[in-house]
Amino acid sequence: MHKFLRTIGFSLYEKDRDIDKLLDKLCEDLSDVKRIQIDEESNLCEIRREVAPGMGIAIYGEMDRDGKFQRMYYYPYLKSSDITSEVSCSIQRHTERETYAGLLDEYKVGISLIFYIDNSFECRERIIDHHSMDTSYSCLTGLAVSGKVLLPIQKSDKQREKARVAAKDRNNLLEAAKNGDEDAMETLTIEDIDLYSQASRRVMKEDLYSIIDSCFMPCGVECDQYSVIGEIIKIDEMKNHITEEEVYDFTLECSDLIFHVCIAKKDLTGTPEVGRRFKGQIWMQGTVKFKESEE
Repeated sequence: MHKFLRTIGFSLYEKDRDIDKLLDKLCEDLSDVKRIQIDEESNLCEIRREVAPGMGIAIYGEMDRDGKFQRMYYYPYLKSSDITSEVSCSIQRHTERETYAGLLDEYKVGISLIFYIDNSFECRERIIDHHSMDTSYSCLTGLAVSGKVLLPIQKSDKQREKARVAAKDRNNLLEAAKNGDEDAMETLTIEDIDLYSQASRRVMKEDLYSIIDSCFMPCGVECDQYSVIGEIIKIDEMKNHITEEEVYDFTLECSDLIFHVCIAKKDLTGTPEVGRRFKGQIWMQGTVKFKESEE
């Protein structure tokens, strides 16, 4: 069973046999199956079944000689049309399956973001057709099995504007340092030392979450899972039409990045409101938009 199935409203499906029955039912209608021929002997098929707008299960397998769909793997997904990053994305195939990971060297976060590419079928099509894999932008989403709502940090408009300017300046320094600017490297080192010193002094008297406004940190041994704290800027409530379970779709702003996080209503601690913060561990997914080939 996929760990994040409960995120999209399948918390009662805890046994493999129940999941198998569900997937068999979802695969009954093959009228909209996508199929590509990898070679003479093998093909790849994709079936997507929405359980709420933009949310559902993606099922992959192979069509045999008798026209029967042979399921190989599946995963829950959440789609977003909000652009998270316009940084060029590096794409690499996973070892065991016909799935792909994306890597973004995003200055705003300060780390390389690795995520599970949701439009992997399109990636495989472009590879077969020898099309360019250059990307225009990425839209990221996250699935969480648990999370909590934190109160916001009180800020004035002046403080918010100052933070935005400081973040922009830091991004410019990071870009310059990456290009070999030694002065930028030295400035960043001094800023990090000052920041560490300030945080160390404040943590003696203040709560940790009043110091850390937002964060984006790798979590666990899997490279596409992160611990995040982000400001909730929009809340959408959805209902799984199969189980009737309610799910939240939060639009978060975290380290100047906009992305969506999905969590089952029963797995969230606290009352979500716009302006409050979400804290949780997420499995990061995303879709990449490929640049159109120039004729």
